[in-house]
Order: sequence, then structure tokens, then C-alpha cells
Amino acid sequence: MQKKSKLDLAIEAFKEAGGILTMSEAIARGIHRRELYALRDRGDLEVVSRGLFRLKMMPEPSLPDFVPVAKRIPRGVICLISALAFHEITTQIPHFVYVALPSKAHKSSISYPPMRYFWYTEKLLATGVEEHLMDGCTVKIFNVEKTLIDCVKFRNKIGMDIVLEALKMYWQSGRADLDKLFKYAELFRVSKILKPIMETIVSG
Repeated sequence: MQKKSKLDLAIEAFKEAGGILTMSEAIARGIHRRELYALRDRGDLEVVSRGLFRLKMMPEPSLPDFVPVAKRIPRGVICLISALAFHEITTQIPHFVYVALPSKAHKSSISYPPMRYFWYTEKLLATGVEEHLMDGCTVKIFNVEKTLIDCVKFRNKIGMDIVLEALKMYWQSGRADLDKLFKYAELFRVSKILKPIMETIVSG
């Protein structure tokens, strides 16, 4: 039986990982830098962003912009308009990936995708986080209700029209949990803003 080459083994390691690896993850799996560059140069790998490689023969990620973010910013959480789009309660098509970071964290030097950062307190960052497996990678995203409360909290930065549309679509979705929504609103002190909006939507 023919022994597999180092490049063949590297390709297998990428497949096992879902098709995307950072440089450090690849090295930890026994792939040498020169093998990464050889695969890149012969067209098997594409550089998604600095230090992040994707195996071209694998299917395109279902949410391609989220995977590089999860790989490069492990403490980040997908938030605001990006999370609204994931939960399908906005008509907006985000031109950036919106990411929540710990309050003292520095911006990542990620070159792709375009990013917008929001700095959260530990309490705000740790509440309402869901983990979703996407293309072999664990992506952290705020749940629906927490996302909506964050949108209310950051309404001056993302636009009140987006907030109102999202709350309306949430109510019309048939899966609204108002108890949960107002629990988060109380916790993050936006219930006085949220209450009249939801009363209008519900009565309408």
C-alpha cells in the first residue's frame, strides 16, 4: 500500500476539521508551515484572512463570514445585526460581521471579513450565549431575546428603524417569548424603552 504524502495527510487533517484551520491549529495537527504554503501555491488552499486557511474542495461554509471570526476571535460573540440575520428577524443584509468583545479586549487584526466591534461588560457578554456548530467550527451567537435587548441598548449605533423592524418580525414569527424578552430587558435596564414599543406592536 502506497504511503500517503505529507500533503495528502495535511488535506485529510483539513477535512477532519471541517475544511478551515488557523496556522496554529494546523501546526498542532502536525502540518508544517511549508506544507500549508505548498498547498496554497498549488491551489488546494485559499487564505481566508491572515493565518487562516480553507480547503477549496470542501463546500462553501453556510455562513462564511462567521467561521473566520470564531476561529480568530474565540472570546467574541456574534451580535446585533449579524445575530438578527442569523435568527431571521431582519431584512437587513449586514455589510459587516458585528462582534461583541470583552470591555478591555483589543480589536483583532483580522483582514476578512469586514468587522464592527462592540465592547461589552462581562455580564452583558456572558448572558444569553448560544453555541452553534457551523462547518466543523463552534460559533458563539447571542440568542434571539438577548440579541433584541442588545439592539435596544445600542439603538443609537445601529438605528431605531432596525430595532423596531426586528421586534415586529420577532412578534410575528410565532415564537416570541415575552417573559424571556422582558427578563433580559430588566437585567440590562431597558424595560422602560422596550415596554411602550412592545405594547404598540402587540396591540397592532
